[in-house]
Amino acid sequence: MPVELPLGEGTVSVSLPDCDVTVCRPPGGKAVDPREAAEAAVADPHGPRLARRVDPDDTVGIVVTDVTRATPDDVLLDVLLDELAATGVAREQVTVIIGLGLHRPMDDEEIERALGDHADLAVNHDPDATVEVGKVDGVPIEINETLTRVDTVLATGMVEPHQYAGFSGGAKTVVVGAGGESQIGYSHGPALLARDGVRLGRVDDNPFRAFVDEAGDLAGVEFSLNVTHGPSGILGAAAGDPRSVVRNLADTAREALATPVADGYDAVVAGVGAPKDANLYQTTRAATYVVLGAHNPLREGGRVVIPAALPEGAGEGTGERRFYDWLSSAESAEALYDEMREGYEPGAQRAFVVARALRDHDIYVTNSEAPEVVEECLMGARESVADAVEPGSDVLVVPDALDTLLV
Repeated sequence: MPVELPLGEGTVSVSLPDCDVTVCRPPGGKAVDPREAAEAAVADPHGPRLARRVDPDDTVGIVVTDVTRATPDDVLLDVLLDELAATGVAREQVTVIIGLGLHRPMDDEEIERALGDHADLAVNHDPDATVEVGKVDGVPIEINETLTRVDTVLATGMVEPHQYAGFSGGAKTVVVGAGGESQIGYSHGPALLARDGVRLGRVDDNPFRAFVDEAGDLAGVEFSLNVTHGPSGILGAAAGDPRSVVRNLADTAREALATPVADGYDAVVAGVGAPKDANLYQTTRAATYVVLGAHNPLREGGRVVIPAALPEGAGEGTGERRFYDWLSSAESAEALYDEMREGYEPGAQRAFVVARALRDHDIYVTNSEAPEVVEECLMGARESVADAVEPGSDVLVVPDALDTLLV
């Protein structure tokens, strides 16, 4: 039976008649209405309500996620603005910062599509326009200069499986999304990423998450409104103290996304889809989530196959360009991994983890608009999934690889 996998905004039908195919779908959870869930979360937050944290004459900065995350920021921002208005904070007192990190700026059309009627409040984060607000572990914490001038800092976010933080969301939207190269470089550098506990799906005793949370305290992240999602849609919302918000929604996500799988597969076919398959930088998350997650189901020498559209090629932001430069100039994954262990620029960490995965497993990207970029980056390009899977293989198909925790 053919399996439908995401490809860009649509799907692609994959048939592997000569293979033994197992399809892995997480429990999925029950979808909720994002607005109703967000309003309920803001009305009953972790810690004090927003009205007790904000004065009517306060200026407010709200950091929202960028185009790489499927967060319903228009809804979340609308709910936050309504709550602020009820406390006497006028719309003109609010600035919205798009948390790009080192990704490319969003254009006007993308901002309007993401934020709707509130697009006029938004500006792209500039990682070069930051102010130091303190240090964590000796690392200067640099935050968007606008946020250092407002009275209150809020954030939206998506709590989803994350290679380093365990789950994204909480203070990470501000510390990384609206931060400078200092903490982005350290938190995504080899010294921290090599520490025990930095892994997909783990929040407690995770040094990356602990660093981000402490940096969030320095940045003054007062209140988060986050959601989590699964294959069925938005699964829940939580608001209030950032640490509690992440832990609450991580539990919701695990229940919906954790799926036991066996060992010894010859290939894992991993679905991604929009917005993550817009470029190779984001698409490779599917491979590293499989290989470097809680449980790698591949046999030694097995491969990961990812159908991905790649209309942006490797990607257009600073981090994406660094990712491409490192991979495209490397002689081998082993040599690249050894070299990058000595250090690399902020944003290049995805090349480091891809090299780590490629030491043990080949990665193929199929159906893309940029096969030459894939080949330049130590991976294989094929026209279709069937072309990338050896006949007779034992294949695990994960239609939603970024929203499935293999355990």
